[in-house]
Amino acid sequence: MQYLVVSFSHKNTDITVREKLAFPSDELKRQALMQMFRHKDINEAILLSTCNRVECIVSTSNPSGALGEIFMILHRHSRLSVEELEGRADIYEDEGAVHHIFSVASSLDSLVIGETQIAGQLKDAFRFAYENGFCGQKLSRVIHYAFKCAAEVRTSTDISKSPVSIAGAAVAQARYLLGGNLGGFTAIVVGAGEMSEIVTKHLAANGCNVILFNRSIENAKRIAKEVGERVEVEPLHALGRYINRYRLLFTATAAPEPIITDEMVGAANFERHWFDLAVPRDIDIISDTNVHVYAVDDLQEQVDTNLALRREHAKKAYEIVGRYTMEFFKWLQSLMIDPLIKEIRLQAKEAAMAEIDRAVKKGFIEESSKANVEKLVHNAFNKFLHTPTKQLRAVADQPRADTIIEAMKYLFKTDTEVRMMDKYKCEFIMKDDIK
Repeated sequence: MQYLVVSFSHKNTDITVREKLAFPSDELKRQALMQMFRHKDINEAILLSTCNRVECIVSTSNPSGALGEIFMILHRHSRLSVEELEGRADIYEDEGAVHHIFSVASSLDSLVIGETQIAGQLKDAFRFAYENGFCGQKLSRVIHYAFKCAAEVRTSTDISKSPVSIAGAAVAQARYLLGGNLGGFTAIVVGAGEMSEIVTKHLAANGCNVILFNRSIENAKRIAKEVGERVEVEPLHALGRYINRYRLLFTATAAPEPIITDEMVGAANFERHWFDLAVPRDIDIISDTNVHVYAVDDLQEQVDTNLALRREHAKKAYEIVGRYTMEFFKWLQSLMIDPLIKEIRLQAKEAAMAEIDRAVKKGFIEESSKANVEKLVHNAFNKFLHTPTKQLRAVADQPRADTIIEAMKYLFKTDTEVRMMDKYKCEFIMKDDIK
């Protein structure tokens, strides 16, 4: 069984492509995961879809077959050609896949290195796949280890100190555009998801008043109550009455189509700066030259500054990721040893018992002696298997363990896997491991 990741991110696609690939609703994610799960070469699957990436994480018995199916699913969903998808995708297999997952969880692969949102997004993607039956033991193990790795990166480096998320970068850019101070300004924020909540908190922390619009007033009121008196709440249908009054607008909804159109823009005697943090985009093409629209990809300058400040911390973080990747595969090897030993011992016992029963039937052994013979044979096999068992356990954490284990499986005609979930259940993932 191998791990496979097909990744589309800010590194290999622009926002136009990413919004075609995005899965903005749970139903679309469920449909895609169901298609993956039904394929004979895919055993488990997780689909991660954020504003900066779409990633298919699978456990597979045949990476080539799984890869072809994933590209077909993404082709049908996005209407992008298979050839374009193949040309753009970053593909990671087994050790490379695990290293990539650990890097993503540790926010080393994010547009803004050290941002804190990705951990929660990955956790949500895992939870969704697990609760809907699309992933189990194989991917639970790697996700569990990914969060262990991310926790050490967070505590051993300063990469997430004073964290800068995409939302934070957008507010920082707005502050720069308005002369370095947002105090006294009012900003419109559309949406009440995690991104909008972070934007609202950043704006309020910078002295900016916020008018928060959302379809669900209750969700918006929850954010307003948490942030404080600087936040007012309005229903989404009232957005048109406010949109031309203020310089700043931030939007991050899960709407499949733009919710702010050119027809909504009216005349104003000041420049406006609108930040579209949604994928697919919330803001349609705007013809008014006094309205400047910034998408996720337009925050590159803030990102570059962030990268420069955190380069040394990222270097140390990558060392941690590399170490955890090696430890993860050693751990997997060790998990395979005990079941293999048990299987070999079981085969020996079953063969011995069959021969003893045959000997009793043929009269070679008295029925009254059967228990003593079983004990004798059992002790003999224990003595015979002692050295192989000891040697197997000794190589559990060595690179050659895989080859030896596979050879033993071949010799004894067994394809044993661990029969029970690890003692570290996936409930570990459900806890608030990553703040």
